[in-house]
Amino acid sequence: MAIYEIAKPLTRTNYRWAVAGLIFVIYTIAAADRANLGVAMPFIRKEFDMTNAEAGGLMSLFLLAYALAQIPAGFAFARIGVRKILPCAMVLTSILTGLVGTAGSLLALKIYRFGLGLAEGPLPISMTSTINNWFPTREKGIASGIFLSAVKFGPVIVPPLCAVIISVWGWREIFFFFAVPGIVLSIVWYFLVSDHPSKSRFVNQAELEYIENNCAQPETSDLVEVKKLTPQWLKKLDVVIKRRPQAWLISNTQVFKSWNIWGCATSYCFQLGVSSVLLTWIPTYLMTVKGFSVMNMGLVSSAPWVGAVFGNLIGGYVSDRFLGGRRKPGMLVSALGTSLMMYLLINSPAEPLSYGLLLMLTGVVLSLGFSSYMSYPMGLASKAAFPIANAIVNMIGQLGAAATPFLTGLLLDSYGWSYVFTFLAIGSFTSFVLLLTIAEPIPNQEPA
Repeated sequence: MAIYEIAKPLTRTNYRWAVAGLIFVIYTIAAADRANLGVAMPFIRKEFDMTNAEAGGLMSLFLLAYALAQIPAGFAFARIGVRKILPCAMVLTSILTGLVGTAGSLLALKIYRFGLGLAEGPLPISMTSTINNWFPTREKGIASGIFLSAVKFGPVIVPPLCAVIISVWGWREIFFFFAVPGIVLSIVWYFLVSDHPSKSRFVNQAELEYIENNCAQPETSDLVEVKKLTPQWLKKLDVVIKRRPQAWLISNTQVFKSWNIWGCATSYCFQLGVSSVLLTWIPTYLMTVKGFSVMNMGLVSSAPWVGAVFGNLIGGYVSDRFLGGRRKPGMLVSALGTSLMMYLLINSPAEPLSYGLLLMLTGVVLSLGFSSYMSYPMGLASKAAFPIANAIVNMIGQLGAAATPFLTGLLLDSYGWSYVFTFLAIGSFTSFVLLLTIAEPIPNQEPA
């Protein structure tokens, strides 16, 4: 008598979440490498005499180089892939971080920080390209939130850790300590993460099919059923956010001509400008204006980034799970709310706990839409064109981040902090207006 075995369905691996965890760890270190200068700046200025504008210019140099690296990095990733470029970029980032601690002049500091920006520039595109390849549409917002939480978690750990290092050794040792982890993690990435899940020995067929097939467009009959099930409030929201089908951007020329991409990028420019000022100038502000001690400065400086970690995760989760992949609502709420928070910071309390809570709330509001800025181009550009689309968004965003520390220095030399916060509030409201001009794409099947 023949015996037949019933084949059990293959249990799906979930290695993509291990990749997301590695993205978080790696970019936490990268974010720390850019944030540590802001904490060290009050002590660097004691050794190298400079005006507020010069200090702001020094902090802007990294972000200027970072922005300039985006488009070349986008083309490089489209041709070569993440696995080969990312480890090299991380090793260079670690080396240049360590060199900052050896600087004997202001010129050397400028050269090393500019070089650090060029070295670290490829990292964000590598992360978003990995997310785009490794995650289905319904999980891209959450994965982007994890990535951007790392951008904010770096500044959470930097101020208190730097305060301890400065108290025990000095400002130069900060950069020596932060130079080591990136080298180790570059090796880990090379051996554990491939450019596409189909090339990974850790991903089985069930997970691969889940990743690839979940992006498919529903059948026409299913679309009719989905429309029937869409709540009335979401239908009204769709009118406000201009939700409609969009043709895929499948060539670089189409990407460069898309106002949706440029509108998203310009809005991101203003929002990253706010984030950049909080990162680079708040430690100095707390010590010189609020009169905080080094330790209080270290703790309160991390408050906006604690809030930002939660803001990124909440924004990504809400976008994926409650808004059906809609990206604009989070961006709109974040832009308008940040404008209000800048107004509240003009007359902020001087007591560390109260001020820390206000900064934490600012971080939450500012970051609610950040994951959507990374996810939004994924709904417009094909996987082949995505690196360039993402490079444009990140380049324009980082140009805003590069400009605001320098502009803050100019405002401080001539006016004061009330003008700085007013300037940031106006910029964030401009971001809100720009978002109203772009469409919210309806998910569609990517062309083969």
